[in-house]
Amino acid sequence: MSAAPLVGYSSSGSEDEAGAGAGAGAGAQAQPGAGGCGRAQSPLPSQRLPVPDSVLHMFLDTEEEPVDDPEKHGGRVRTFPHERGNWATHVYVPYETREEFLDLLDVLLPHAQTYVPRLVQMEAFHLSLSQSVVLRHHWILPFVQALKDRMASFQRFFFTANRVKIYTNQEKTRTFIGLEVTSGHNQFLDLVSEVDRVMEEFDLTTFYQNIVDEFEDSEMVLRAHAEQVRCKSGNKFFSMPLM
Repeated sequence: MSAAPLVGYSSSGSEDEAGAGAGAGAGAQAQPGAGGCGRAQSPLPSQRLPVPDSVLHMFLDTEEEPVDDPEKHGGRVRTFPHERGNWATHVYVPYETREEFLDLLDVLLPHAQTYVPRLVQMEAFHLSLSQSVVLRHHWILPFVQALKDRMASFQRFFFTANRVKIYTNQEKTRTFIGLEVTSGHNQFLDLVSEVDRVMEEFDLTTFYQNIVDEFEDSEMVLRAHAEQVRCKSGNKFFSMPLM
């Protein structure tokens, strides 16, 4: 931050005196033999007051641009710029890992890493109902309330997944391995449809139409129970239990 000079102002009394003196000087004429020559008053030199250190440094933190370090969040690359007051938001159904799922990961991950060494295992797993969108902070609570209203009539349901698929996001910045839901597919489509309506209400992007690259059938069938929908906005989590 460059230090702009602070301007010191005279008191109102000295301003009036300086103004009156200037007017008299402009209108008066020198009188010969009037007792010596008049001496013009030189103007006071302008003074620049030093700027306190507390003022010079008070905005340093807010002016620094945040540094995006993909290594801090699983190698993910930010798909939209960071701006103060913008919150990355995602709607999903959480998946609690079980032994059979971890067994499948133990087989899939080493094999996939022979082709893409940078593949890593996620810390938590979910089924997405939306892509990541940007919400202003004051939109978060109205957005979550709209989601709760849409989810209020949905029943809990069981689902299975047995197709291994490779997905790539629309920005082509991230590729990941997932499992396609087979039984329970229609219920998830209904959830996505309701989430899309909320997105449209807030003029946000709806869910992906097609991000699948390829797939193959798995010999293992995973069964799970969808009990709630969650919304993550920034570092805040909101849960919407299904009936």
